[in-house]
Amino acid sequence: MGDPRDPLQPGERAPDFALPAVNREGSVGLADLSGRPFLIGLFRGLHCPFCRRQVMRLAEMQPALHAKGVETVAVINTPLARARLYFGYRPLPLVLLADPECRTHHAFGVPRAAFLPEGSAEPPAWPGRTSAAQFEAARINPEGLLPQPMQPMAANPVLNARDGFALEEDDEAIFAAHGTQLVGHYLVDAAGVIAWTHIEAREGPHRLCYFPDAVEISAAADGLRG
Repeated sequence: MGDPRDPLQPGERAPDFALPAVNREGSVGLADLSGRPFLIGLFRGLHCPFCRRQVMRLAEMQPALHAKGVETVAVINTPLARARLYFGYRPLPLVLLADPECRTHHAFGVPRAAFLPEGSAEPPAWPGRTSAAQFEAARINPEGLLPQPMQPMAANPVLNARDGFALEEDDEAIFAAHGTQLVGHYLVDAAGVIAWTHIEAREGPHRLCYFPDAVEISAAADGLRG
């Protein structure tokens, strides 16, 4: 169950990848980013309102990171045409890439939650062998966005309704195929070596949708100069 590898750690080399760009022509990959540090955020699809917000926050950080010599990249688990339609109305300065199969997430070792069969006697272990009861008991309220702490899956429609966001067929398909994918942030140095990581919900499902803030990301970028 779950992904076969652990998340890549500082000191390991970033994996090779190349993905179609949402907000420019052609594709962008590791080879195009080499020689300069970059922060890459690997997100769920547009169906996730928390991920949509974090992509926007990374875009807001892009000028400050650029001033530190760091490129900013966001990978969204959404088909290219759908992502281009959505972000065509929300232009972003960062490099935005589409990965509908989560191949880059897997290459970096970002986990996904997987559930034990009902009635299993195996002890749950988040995230690769979680139980339905463990997941259902989780309550989240990142940044106080919700009126009260809510079960993670119940929180999504609340925020989507607030945003006026209606899932389209592509979003429903991605949610069905990759809805339990977690999110990862990696800072990669100019030599292609990972310098810092943040994996969503390492502590358990009660930390779902909590992502690094500007202070944490900025401190990690400053650490590249140390």
